[in-house]
Amino acid sequence: MKYLKTYSVLILITAMMACSTDNILQVEVYETSAKGNNLTLVHTASETKTSEQITLHPEKELQTITGFGGAFTESSAYLLNKLSKKNRDTIIQAYFGKEGANYSLTRTHMNSCDFSLSQYSYSPVEDDIELEHFSIQEDKEDLIPMIKDAMAASEDGFKIFASPWTAAPWMKDNNKWVGGKLLPKYYDTWALFFSKYVDAYKAEGIDVWGFTVENEPHGNGDNWESMHYTPDEMTNFVQNHLGPKLEADGHGDKIILGYDQNRAGLKEWVDSMYATEASSKYFDGTAIHWYESTFEVFPEELQYAHNKAPNKLLIETEGCVDSEVPAWKDDMWYWSKESTDWGWDWAPEKDKYLHPKYAPVNRYARDIIGCLNNWVDGWVDWNMVLDKQGGPNWFKNWCAAPVIVDPDTDEVYFTPLYYTMAHFSKYIRPGAKVIALDKPEDKKFMVTAAKNPDGSIAVVVFNEEPTARDFNLTLGEKTTTLHIEGQALQTIVITHE
Repeated sequence: MKYLKTYSVLILITAMMACSTDNILQVEVYETSAKGNNLTLVHTASETKTSEQITLHPEKELQTITGFGGAFTESSAYLLNKLSKKNRDTIIQAYFGKEGANYSLTRTHMNSCDFSLSQYSYSPVEDDIELEHFSIQEDKEDLIPMIKDAMAASEDGFKIFASPWTAAPWMKDNNKWVGGKLLPKYYDTWALFFSKYVDAYKAEGIDVWGFTVENEPHGNGDNWESMHYTPDEMTNFVQNHLGPKLEADGHGDKIILGYDQNRAGLKEWVDSMYATEASSKYFDGTAIHWYESTFEVFPEELQYAHNKAPNKLLIETEGCVDSEVPAWKDDMWYWSKESTDWGWDWAPEKDKYLHPKYAPVNRYARDIIGCLNNWVDGWVDWNMVLDKQGGPNWFKNWCAAPVIVDPDTDEVYFTPLYYTMAHFSKYIRPGAKVIALDKPEDKKFMVTAAKNPDGSIAVVVFNEEPTARDFNLTLGEKTTTLHIEGQALQTIVITHE
């Protein structure tokens, strides 16, 4: 298996990349590339003279990293249960083991979502205002065992937050799973739902870190589970119902993230959430998705959200290669501009330019780096595991995932997206501080850097162009000249300043 092969290489190779001298910066470089490297330790010191310069400024600290990771979905958990114990364990270790991606921030769904096997709610009994029949039984066969296995594999631990796609139909004005709004008479019942969820998962040995209020409150085109809020409706629900209820029930430490949809709509949401001290009291931050564009990070909107509430969290809570059947054991597909998304087919004409064909690796690498360079402190992928069809998914909106499996033959494929995520999650740890840097003005050559709690610095460099390039990396009085292949992602680790 490719993961196991790479895993053994990472254990065995410990050589330092540069000689220890007074003026040469000592680094280790890990590379994933279209040429076939997958988080591989490479020796890229270059003696070529170049004017390309990256200068790090660790004294200029920016946001504090919350974490990186992916989502526990019923689809992923169901597939893991279909695999041999060996392969199931391999995937769990790959995501959560210290020698793997070491995920630190994760998401799951409350009630069903599109990546569930069917539609269900923890509150199935109509007009059960006190939720006496609340039950997470649906999660006990697949979802909870996956989360607990991940907890057992993770030496450092990880945060988990939960998101509802919809309340049970009986709480909504249209009495349907899809669309509609929460009836005001059930606001307190719905707030109780969150509190009961914390208690139910705690009883299973799982501490929930927090919530997003609603996945995609604008809706999803009335396709799968959804429930609509306006910005002021969500603020009212959190300010007067959800926040006070969690506090009253002893869950006031749980994080609440507002919004939870595409970045282009950020301004009106943060304007409502953070309008007053009272409105912002229970919001710990803002959640965002990436689906508005395959290449645009929306830096202006991210900067606006940060400036509106500099001390609040700003977390990317979902992103994936959507509306695609994933390629099976074809690494180059992930490096080639062959992928499309919902916008390619359905975006209004004026917005179609935001949705060209794209290379999945490019989209992930550019987006994470662009987010980190614009105050985002956490980045969470969508499904961790899907099958060769891009499911299972009751609505049949197929997507890709970093790990693809064939449960019929018990095969596992670690796509380049897995290694792309690991470039960040493995080397930029919770509590790290993003630091300022100077770099060449080139949108195809992206760089971000963070200083970890242990003092190490991780620099992530993405060269989107097919042409290789050399660059000088400088920290204080020390410099090294490095080489990066075309279509390559590198994490450069500096353990001594």
